[in-house]
Amino acid sequence: MEMSDPLPKLLLQLISSAFQRCRLAEDLCRLSLLLLHQSAGNDPPITSISISDTGIGCSLVEFQDLRCPREFNGANIWDGLLSLKTTCFSDDEVFCYHINLGECISNKRIKRQPSQPKNGAKFSGTEVSLSVFASMDALVAPIVTFFQKMLVLHLPNVTMDLVVEQGASPGTQTQYVFVMNGDQTPCFTASNLERLKSGLEDCVLRHGNCLEMMCEQCFSDREHLKVGSGTACPEENRKRPGGTMEVVIVISDLLETTRHCSRSCEGKTEVVYFDNFSPSPIPQVALSALKKIDWKSYGLILASVNDQEGHVFLEWENFPSYVQIQIALHWYHKKYPTRHKTEPGINLVKKGIKSALDDLKTKHEGFLLSSHSRKICSYVPDLARSLAGLIFSSTDMDFQGDCLSVLGFQPQEAEREAVEDYIQRKIVTVIGMNESKPQKDQEAAPFLFFEGGSETSHYEDEEIEGEYYSTSLE
Repeated sequence: MEMSDPLPKLLLQLISSAFQRCRLAEDLCRLSLLLLHQSAGNDPPITSISISDTGIGCSLVEFQDLRCPREFNGANIWDGLLSLKTTCFSDDEVFCYHINLGECISNKRIKRQPSQPKNGAKFSGTEVSLSVFASMDALVAPIVTFFQKMLVLHLPNVTMDLVVEQGASPGTQTQYVFVMNGDQTPCFTASNLERLKSGLEDCVLRHGNCLEMMCEQCFSDREHLKVGSGTACPEENRKRPGGTMEVVIVISDLLETTRHCSRSCEGKTEVVYFDNFSPSPIPQVALSALKKIDWKSYGLILASVNDQEGHVFLEWENFPSYVQIQIALHWYHKKYPTRHKTEPGINLVKKGIKSALDDLKTKHEGFLLSSHSRKICSYVPDLARSLAGLIFSSTDMDFQGDCLSVLGFQPQEAEREAVEDYIQRKIVTVIGMNESKPQKDQEAAPFLFFEGGSETSHYEDEEIEGEYYSTSLE
């Protein structure tokens, strides 16, 4: 069963709503999914599904936009009925409802059932249950993928588990398919962007959270990851509610032993998209923004953008095989829930991505330079070697001492190799700083190594094989 099938999509909607109720609660919450294989004699088999959470009590408004998919009409998949139990801390009872998503008349969709007394207990939570004609395997795969993506957000107060029970009697074959314990949750005081950065780092190290620990065949430690982040916010007005676009980009150098890892990404960049703290298919505006980014100014050439049922992968030209790039985009509203779903504009997404790329360039000298700057950087080692040679070959001790002092070295202790390396670093830093300036402020840069003439005639967009930045300076 593919993600385009209506049943998994409906389940993920219900799970996403449960996550939102947990996120809005102030205490540590648990979200549990139970898939129970009721009988083996049916074809297709009957599977009971229970989605329960200890977050804030739900509002019936959440179910107004849910509809029984048209594909279910006349098909022996699901009867469109949901059983709902919900309560808040302040309630004295648990409210029970039957919801018929196949009913077109709104006031007939929801039928209240007898409530259950709480007998003075103080708790809140919601349970949604339904029974479908579907195999267990067809349901488990998309749910696990959804959970793995939710880990990227690093929600600080939500633990989650997926339990599958099969057999003649309950519990005879219980399998904990997915479990995230409370001690794995991040700090409550961290910002959404900080948690997204940490979550994407873990996701990269664990190959999309398919592993419990870092893949030692591909990575040595998380310190070798290069991480950039950016934020973009539109102007807020009455017609358009305020929102935030957060972008995190993680670039990693893989170990030579990655060829032994079956989960290697083979140079493709996955773009994970979140809408209001929930994994979501990437919208068309974000796809358009990815295509319109001036990737060449960051030393990257975009070959293609592949959208596979909401899973988006970027492919690059002349890209080194030992490098991996992952991108996470998160669009959310300052106030939740909102009456109308909105999407960020193309320029807003571009601004967020560019901010994250610029952050990477600022943090790492000589990194993600354009083809033009890389061309200049290719002359830097020779230039640094020549300058260091002039200093150390001089017979004027005063001149030599002044030069070394300007560079921050003690004349008696300076070594040529260290001076040469320092000069090289400084030149590359200046090149990177100049590239980050607006174009109008870069008038002097093109004439650093030649006089007059057309820039493009001297510097074509040549690709240096195996290099996406000039040299490793770390």
